Amino acid sequence: MATYNVLTLGASYGSLLATKLLFGGHKITMVCLPAEVEAFNNDGARVRMPIRGRKDPIELDSRKLPGRLSAAGPADVNPSDYDLVALAMQEPQYRSPGVRELLDAVARARLPCMSIMNMPPLPYLKRIPGLATDALKGCYTDASVWDNFEPGLVTLCSPDPQAIRPPGEKINVLQVTLPTNFKVARFDSENSTAMLRQMQSDIEAARYDAGDGPVDLPVKLKVHESIFVPLAKWAMLLAGNYRCITKDGIRTAQEAVHSNLEESRSVYNFVFDLCVKLGAAPSDLVPFEKYAAAALDLVRPSSAARALFAGAPNIERTDRLVQAIGAQFGIRNATVDQTVALVDARLAANRKAAA
Repeated sequence: MATYNVLTLGASYGSLLATKLLFGGHKITMVCLPAEVEAFNNDGARVRMPIRGRKDPIELDSRKLPGRLSAAGPADVNPSDYDLVALAMQEPQYRSPGVRELLDAVARARLPCMSIMNMPPLPYLKRIPGLATDALKGCYTDASVWDNFEPGLVTLCSPDPQAIRPPGEKINVLQVTLPTNFKVARFDSENSTAMLRQMQSDIEAARYDAGDGPVDLPVKLKVHESIFVPLAKWAMLLAGNYRCITKDGIRTAQEAVHSNLEESRSVYNFVFDLCVKLGAAPSDLVPFEKYAAAALDLVRPSSAARALFAGAPNIERTDRLVQAIGAQFGIRNATVDQTVALVDARLAANRKAAA
């Protein structure tokens, strides 16, 4: 089987995906901050994964896996050296100096790109028939960074697995807290999609021996024909992640969903129905009951909530994106509108404080 050179922009979710791909012998280069570059190149990536039936998680050391992982700054890579690019930063980061130029070089090189952002790249939305994407540009921190991408070369991978950098640990350590699967839609091209299918097979076949026999590891890559499957995450984000944000502070995703289950259900079903209007089959999406059960284990505030109350001037605005798409169909949800207004106000305060 072929091995591929993969360029990953971002080192949090990026290191989780990268570590899984290493089992297939692929070569991964992660673009990240200077301190991260030093840590990953010196000590590799350490990813801790919970295993069903085991008391303690397994720690994967990237240096002991079949592939090769390295890290570099944005100015130190040439896109033409790679077969696939994984976009694993949060959306506001792509306008950063250095990253912006690298992203544009990736677009001009016509490389297939797999996004594992919560906020889908604008070119991916252009693959949805009938969606007026120009009207959605204001939902992005800087929509112009996506101008030179060809929509058929951009796909979306739902970042369903949850992972954190444990407090007090080195920056090359990642702990998986919800070991679900990455769900990726096919590319327009069969050749590019075949690359994803091989990676899916590599990860499915991987076994890891922690000293007491080989085990099957969670967090798979699942390739889907429907471009709507990754949009299943939207209902989860609107019902849970963004509702971690309250007027007075932040709360856990578990509290956001279960403190008022009927309101959560209303938001979730609004987004679910909106995705169906876009063209999704109900089977592409996740029923509310399944999400609500998973949310019982989400005992931390979302990253968006934490960033917002830490003073971030920009966060990913999937809340605003969903609201804007709903407006194209003439539908709205009062709780979604309240969430968008709350985030708008907090961001305005953060920007004023930083000015």
